[in-house]
Amino acid sequence: MSARELTEYEEYSREVYDRKGTDAPKFQVKSGLTPEIISTISDEKRDPDWMRAFRLQSLEIYERTALPTWGYPLDGLDMANIVTYVRPDARQSHDWDTVPDEIKNTFEALGIPEAERTGLAGVGAQYDSEVVYHSIKQEVADLGVVYTDMDSALRGEYAEMVREHFMKLLPATEHKFLALHGAVWSGGSFVYVPDGVAVDIPLQSYFRFNAAGAGQFEHTLIILGKNASLHFIEGCSAPKYNVANLHAGCVELYVGEGSRLRYSTIENWSRNMYNLNSKRATVERGGTIEWVSGSFGSHTSFLYPMSILRGDDARCEYTGITFAGAGQELDTGTQVAHIGRNTSSRISAKSISKNGGKSTFRGGITVSENAEGSRISVSCDSLMLDSESRSDTVPVIDVRCDDTDIGYEAKIGRISEQSIYYLMSRGLSENDAKGMIVGGFAEPISKELPLEYAVEMNRLISLEITGGVS
Repeated sequence: MSARELTEYEEYSREVYDRKGTDAPKFQVKSGLTPEIISTISDEKRDPDWMRAFRLQSLEIYERTALPTWGYPLDGLDMANIVTYVRPDARQSHDWDTVPDEIKNTFEALGIPEAERTGLAGVGAQYDSEVVYHSIKQEVADLGVVYTDMDSALRGEYAEMVREHFMKLLPATEHKFLALHGAVWSGGSFVYVPDGVAVDIPLQSYFRFNAAGAGQFEHTLIILGKNASLHFIEGCSAPKYNVANLHAGCVELYVGEGSRLRYSTIENWSRNMYNLNSKRATVERGGTIEWVSGSFGSHTSFLYPMSILRGDDARCEYTGITFAGAGQELDTGTQVAHIGRNTSSRISAKSISKNGGKSTFRGGITVSENAEGSRISVSCDSLMLDSESRSDTVPVIDVRCDDTDIGYEAKIGRISEQSIYYLMSRGLSENDAKGMIVGGFAEPISKELPLEYAVEMNRLISLEITGGVS
């Protein structure tokens, strides 16, 4: 498919706006969850019959499933007050100049078009519940790489591939918010990299959440064939409102035999956000999954990317950092399941807490009976910047094979007053001294990020230190 061709969804988007008028206000469903609301979303999305049935079945699972028993309380989240679908007043386009000014200015301020011009193979931009812009460089498309929005993939030539993989790694029956996602998901990205194809420059999707009292439920599905490689970047942000917002996205990654996928993300949500995101990868023989994750903002987060090392010699690397400030409760971590022989995982996690922020790291490792030769290394470092903050580590290790080499290290400590005093004696302010110490603590994470994301992460840390984030 040519990079300039209209997708089926873009054509449908034009039909909607031609019918309703280009100046029609954005559309959103009523708050709450009912079969009628799910049917309305399905109508708006022009779902195939199987997806409509999937949504309604997921709603039934949601209604009979209890809230998660792990993590921090979710008392401030009331689904009766959450709007689950908001269509912006914009048709999807491959031409940046045709995106409405209000939306375009938001993404311009975030640097998305500039990043596309200078170093990306393709870009997708979602605003509330719909993708408003999507592009892929022609030379990448000519390699057979498919990068499009999920709505187009659901109805295009890769529809059967979507149906075969959609929510198979993360089924709606696993927990309440995956069932919610299955019922109301909208937007997101579909990527397919054929056998033997290496995408040398990254693809990036960015999700901007702009509606008060609403939820965003994008779905990312990435499939790599044999001996393929890709770096995929996701970013997200939202303004602050005085009402609860919800993010319950879903990321499913399929890494083929001998393939390598790096998935990098910086989540920078506002402090009214409940971030209940789910991410999982399955890795075949000789394949590698690399996670690079930064979690900032949000009121409460549950986020535990999982890697299933299904094939022999499969590998996983996880590098992550969280920063919990005043009023934040961030419950994050990672899980790895070693199933194949001679698999390996290396986990490096860092957390920072300040002004009473609460940070919990959960590291879940499972080694199956037949996973001989598994090698695991886990390192978790936590830094508290004051006596009011809290940091916990919760290791869960289930090893059922004697031929396993595993190491687990966790360190929790406060910032050194002596170090601060020393730096201040050299002319730095207290905030600058703390910022330098924290920057050094976070440096092993930032160096794994693409340059623009490393800059963003360092800026976010600086703002947290100086109290510039609310």
